[in-house]
Amino acid sequence: MIRIGTRGSILALQQAHEVADKLRILHGDSAGESQILEIKTSGDRIQDRPLSEVGGKGLFTKEIEQALIDDRIDIAVHSLKDVETAIPEGTELAAILEREDVRDVFISRKFNSVREMPAGAKLGTSSLRRRSQAVFLNPAIEPVDFRGNVQTRLDKLANNVADATFLARAGLNRLGYDEAFFHDVLVDDMLPAVAQGAIALHIRSSDAEVRDLVAPLNHQETALCVTAERAFLAKLDGSCRTPIAGLGELSEAGFLFRGEILSTDGARCFKATRQGTPAAAVRLAVEAAEELRAAAGDDFF
Repeated sequence: MIRIGTRGSILALQQAHEVADKLRILHGDSAGESQILEIKTSGDRIQDRPLSEVGGKGLFTKEIEQALIDDRIDIAVHSLKDVETAIPEGTELAAILEREDVRDVFISRKFNSVREMPAGAKLGTSSLRRRSQAVFLNPAIEPVDFRGNVQTRLDKLANNVADATFLARAGLNRLGYDEAFFHDVLVDDMLPAVAQGAIALHIRSSDAEVRDLVAPLNHQETALCVTAERAFLAKLDGSCRTPIAGLGELSEAGFLFRGEILSTDGARCFKATRQGTPAAAVRLAVEAAEELRAAAGDDFF
C-alpha cells in the first residue's frame, strides 16, 4: 500500500489522484494499491488574515512534511510553488511532473485586464506577488484580501466582494474550469511565482523502493527549469512576505531565465534576464538573483 499525503482541497486531491493514476499505469499491481490521506495544513486552517502576515511558504506543506518524516505517508504531493527552498533533512524531491501552463489568469465579468480597471476598482487576491504586480501595472486599483477555492472566489466576484481576481491557469486546467471571462495574462506582463504549475513528489531519502517507483514520473525539462527557479528564490531568501517572480524556459535557443522583485506596495519593480545553455541554468538564475539584490539593496528585503 503506497500512502500518498496531500492537502484536502479539491485541487490538491485532484493532483494526488493524478499521481496515483500515473503510478498504477506505470507499475500496475506491482506498485500496490494507493491510499490518499488528507492532511490539514496551517494554510488551510488560517482563514482570517493574509498568509503573508503569519508565516512563510511552508504554511501549506509543513504538516504534510511532518507526516512524511513520521512515516505516516510514503509520498507527499505538493504544488511546488508552496514548497520552501530548504526542505527537511532526510527528505528529497524525488520527481517533478511535467509542468502545466505557467500563466496567471485575470478573472472578471467587468474588465478584460488589470490595466482596464478604473480608480477604486477592487482586485481580490491573497498573493502578495500578484497584488504587487497588479498595482505596479495599475496604481489606481484597490487590492483586497481574497481567499478560497475556485468556486468560492467566483462566488465572491458574483457578490461584488471584488471586481476581479487572479488564479493560476494550471489549477483551472486541472479542474476543468474555463469561462469567457477568464483572461490569460502574458508572462511579459506578470511573471509567475517560482515553480508555478509544477507538482512535486516528496519522499524520505531512505526509501529507495518509493524512489524507484516515482522516478519514471520525473520530467527532466520541468525539473531543470524549476530547480533553477528555486535556486533564484533561495539566493534572494524569498518567502511569501517578499513579492518575487521567476521563470525558466527551455527552447532550441537554450535556457532563458527571467526574474523580478517588487516592493510590497507595488511602487518599485526590478527585473533581470539571463540566457545561456541548459547546463548553466542554475548559475544563470543565481546571477539574476545577485543582480536584483545589488540593484534593490539589502534594505529592500
